[in-house]
Amino acid sequence: MGDGLVIVVSGPGGVGKGTIVELLVARDPRLHLSRSWTTRDRRPGESEQAYVFASPEQFEERIAAGGFLEWTEFIGNYYGTPHPDPDDLRERDLVLEIELDGAQQVKAAYPEAVLLFLLPPSREEQERRLRGRGDPNDKVFARLRKAESEEPIGREIADHVVVNDRLSDTVDEMLSIIASERDQRRSGLGSRS
Repeated sequence: MGDGLVIVVSGPGGVGKGTIVELLVARDPRLHLSRSWTTRDRRPGESEQAYVFASPEQFEERIAAGGFLEWTEFIGNYYGTPHPDPDDLRERDLVLEIELDGAQQVKAAYPEAVLLFLLPPSREEQERRLRGRGDPNDKVFARLRKAESEEPIGREIADHVVVNDRLSDTVDEMLSIIASERDQRRSGLGSRS
């Protein structure tokens, strides 16, 4: 896929993945965010650029054409990451903000990808964040149930587990991890043992 790192940021809904990834990309010019596709509706106040918002038919056509690096169906909607342009990985590192199912697919296809698994400080805080972004009750409860089953798997396959308690500390910690991974890649030691 190129010389750059593939950095996967995953974790349960409401953990702050989107906010954190935006800050990582803003602070580190070597990071490039892959824009995912989804069939879910745009949330109130969400940027049109947050995703490629597609119809289920458009998404399924792209699946059939082999256009996704990973994709999943989650709570009644499709989510997927398009294959990266190899030129994007020549001088930059690619950041994927994806659900755990997608993270597993990427790690299976690219074991050298760096998986950063985010956790909320508590289930109560996760619920507060989900409600704060406008998720309806049924989606909040579905995401909380899903988090219970995802966390053990995420912890097991992650290269690094980070608790998002204070946003600024979390971003600093993740930038430090990325810098360390780059140093290890440059020194030829591989990213992990």
